[in-house]
Amino acid sequence: MPHLHEKIDFTVSIFIVKDRKVLFIFHKQLNRWLPIGGHIELDENPEQAALREAKEESGLDVELVGEKPPLKPEPGFVPLLQPSYMDIHLIKEPHWHIGMVYFARVKSGAVRLNAEEHKDIQWLGEKNLEDPKWNLYENLKFYARKALEKIE
Repeated sequence: MPHLHEKIDFTVSIFIVKDRKVLFIFHKQLNRWLPIGGHIELDENPEQAALREAKEESGLDVELVGEKPPLKPEPGFVPLLQPSYMDIHLIKEPHWHIGMVYFARVKSGAVRLNAEEHKDIQWLGEKNLEDPKWNLYENLKFYARKALEKIE
């Protein structure tokens, strides 16, 4: 999706957990290991974006984990699942992303590589997170550990 604004966009990151491992992709454009994720499109809310990105980038149907207000949707109002974390991060001057971080578990499907966007896709266990081979940002290691604590 093209950027909504030259300076800032809203995004989702989904830390998908299965069998005590977290799914990461090797992003072609950014040339590094990242969680599943992407831009929130104009016609969707953050939950919808997270579910769509998970399916598009991994082939998996996932269940987002977290707390949602015990309120019923009504016209003009939809209660949303609270992200596990939020951050803002620089992509390339002057462009920033406001990131909503979600944790998810696999409901169904088999992992498949989205070769248009990624070079590789791997499940990483907690011991892998510190391995220099993966060159993970500190914030990603933190989020991945928290996802592993929360799920399973």
